[in-house]
Amino acid sequence: MEITKLSFVLGIAIVFLLYIWRILNWLWFKPKKIEKFLRDQGLKGTPYKLLYGDLKEMVQMMIDAKSKPMNLTHDIAHRVSPFFHKTLTALGNNCFTWMGTKPVVHVSEPTMIREVLANYSRYQKPRGGNPLTKLLAKGLVDAEGDQWVKHRKIINPAFHTEKLKHMIPSFYVSCGEMIDKWDKLLTQESSCEVDVWPYLQTFSSDVISRTAFGSSFEEGRKIFELQREQAVLVIKAANSVYIPGSRFLPTRNNKRMKEIDQQVRSSITSIINKRIVAMKAGEASHDDLLGILLDSNDKEIKQHGNNIFGLSIEDVIEECKLFYFAGQETTGNMLVWTMILLGKHLEWQTRAREEVLHVFGDKTPDIDGLSHLKVMNIIFNEVLRLYPPAVLLRRLVHDETKLGNLTLPAGTLIQINALILHHEKDMWGEDVNDFKPERFSEGVSKVTKGQAAYLPFGGGPRICIGQNFALLEAKIALAMILQRFSFELSPSYSHAPHAMPTLQPQFGSHLIMHKL
Repeated sequence: MEITKLSFVLGIAIVFLLYIWRILNWLWFKPKKIEKFLRDQGLKGTPYKLLYGDLKEMVQMMIDAKSKPMNLTHDIAHRVSPFFHKTLTALGNNCFTWMGTKPVVHVSEPTMIREVLANYSRYQKPRGGNPLTKLLAKGLVDAEGDQWVKHRKIINPAFHTEKLKHMIPSFYVSCGEMIDKWDKLLTQESSCEVDVWPYLQTFSSDVISRTAFGSSFEEGRKIFELQREQAVLVIKAANSVYIPGSRFLPTRNNKRMKEIDQQVRSSITSIINKRIVAMKAGEASHDDLLGILLDSNDKEIKQHGNNIFGLSIEDVIEECKLFYFAGQETTGNMLVWTMILLGKHLEWQTRAREEVLHVFGDKTPDIDGLSHLKVMNIIFNEVLRLYPPAVLLRRLVHDETKLGNLTLPAGTLIQINALILHHEKDMWGEDVNDFKPERFSEGVSKVTKGQAAYLPFGGGPRICIGQNFALLEAKIALAMILQRFSFELSPSYSHAPHAMPTLQPQFGSHLIMHKL
């Protein structure tokens, strides 16, 4: 009996010690071993700190940076990514930092960047961390391997040029509504101050609502408002250490994130179900994103005779959530920074307007004429260089991997700092922080010499599927705005770019608008 008791106690003690060892290994021994492994290869990095790594310093520096606006300059990395800017300046652009217990290897060599972005099966989107951060959007952006291939194949038809042409009327309607609002503000005075940022957000969300769900755009608008709130909560969760299992705790943030997710899913499910019923009743499929997606999915399933070759309703819901977040964010951000830059650099605003009036006069811009807007093209290229929507890209290696002259241990995060890369003097010259659209006059590949140094929409096979949609929408909107208004920065404008999670003006975009 005593022997049995002793064996039981001994067993419990061994299990307890095993768990203690695992925790200590996770919190200390493994990260320190990885740190030595990386340093032995000649890579500089920050020292590992228990559990948090660099998160505390990163968050504090972000809070300090956001506490006040900056001088009106395009040298913005020290405010947008203060910790990474400081670290890379001190240690070099190829170095490592810590995201909790995970090492983050920063790469800036164009050949290494190309390898990381081209090989999507080896360098995958990061998983782990707080699972609640995935509530914002998964879909194509989160799928890996064969799942990604399947999603991309089914979604591709929605972004073909011919399909995009059918969405242009939605661009006209949404932009027309925004311009009418500005017209009303200017009815009494020939000019007035307008914070254009909320108007551009409403415009781009209305476009997504209309082009994604057609006649259900009012219902879609509610989804967008919820997704915007979710984005703020996701940023907060991503910048904190995740303790396994803590997502189940009934904290205020956890509960709100789950509530938003349930409401968004419920709304999208309702729209999808109505559309599926209509399709089964023989109604023609719509030319909106949802209609094209469901039609493409149906064809794929029928071709192979098995549902596993198509997307589930769950998959379609996630793709719709992604349409909302990525579609609205990219275009809204691109337009607001373009208006801010053209409000400061009036000579380029004049050149862009003269080109628009030469091509279209006072007529509504059409897709054929857009291809003749050379000045607008180079302006957008320069805006996206100075103010890229995504300031960084991350990938994860699951197995020990050779990248350039580095050997990366399994579980390493790879970070490409797109914003910092776009402001590199070695690539762009001494005038890197100047707004000079003419640098793109002979195309992107000419100025980058074909190197992977310009990544406003990512790169490789996983380059943003909606970039043509975003650029088409932005060109039409800017052309319509330039036909009706001139504008310059207001004295009350506060320059404060920040990532939420895409690059936005923290204190709005105050311009003095003039009706033409």
